[in-house]
Amino acid sequence: MKSRFGPGALTVATWVIAILFVFPLLWMILTAFKQEADAYTDPPRLVFTPTLDQFAGVLERGFLPYLSNSAFVTIVSTVFVLLLGIPAAYALSLAPVKGTSNALGFFLSTKMLPIVAAIIPLYVISQNTRLLDNVWALIILYTSMNLPLAIWMMRSFFLEVPHEMIEAARIDGATLPVLLRKIIMPVVAPGVAATALICVIFSWTEFFYSVNLTAARAGTVPVFLVGFITSEGLYWAQLSAAALLASLPVMIVGWIAQNHLVRGLSMGAVK
Repeated sequence: MKSRFGPGALTVATWVIAILFVFPLLWMILTAFKQEADAYTDPPRLVFTPTLDQFAGVLERGFLPYLSNSAFVTIVSTVFVLLLGIPAAYALSLAPVKGTSNALGFFLSTKMLPIVAAIIPLYVISQNTRLLDNVWALIILYTSMNLPLAIWMMRSFFLEVPHEMIEAARIDGATLPVLLRKIIMPVVAPGVAATALICVIFSWTEFFYSVNLTAARAGTVPVFLVGFITSEGLYWAQLSAAALLASLPVMIVGWIAQNHLVRGLSMGAVK
């Protein structure tokens, strides 16, 4: 029995769903270019004179130091995750030993502890090690937070590497560093890129650790956004402008890496 709905109806339904998902982002962009009074109108005002005043106000409030903190913490923690995760994923997939399943279970169990339960010990440790309000405290925490997920993700890509390719390289005398760098990494590059992008997103948007372990010197972008919530209410236009500026770096990185991301998440390591 043929379906009543043709390809045209499916296309329309897909566009409607896509617009519903993207609508909050579009509304944020529109609000960012409004005056504060225009952002509060009811019904909402769709025709208005665009302005850059809100972006200027965000920059005047000291947005750039928070942006630089977020960029530094995100980049360094993601690099550490890849440096630690790639050898671990290789060992747990292509060179397994006795107890591999236990190690994988341990990595997964570290994600089950609510971060609220760990914040007091982490605060005390940070204070005693002079890492309170320090970007390196966030780098350590974000690395440990993203590492288990990265190992599990990259392990699935390493498992799809043909063993014949690895055996042929070993017969030719390839050492482990050469094997990883020249044989395996080019094959699993889409999966590594997808993993890195997910780590970037998680680190960039993380709020709980940052708001509790930082203050004036090491605050990140999510902490800066909270400053627009005042006893007088929300500054919708400035908050939208700040949120747009905070989202741009991740959107740009995602757009640049979209081909690797799609290949990594949909097709695995090998086409």
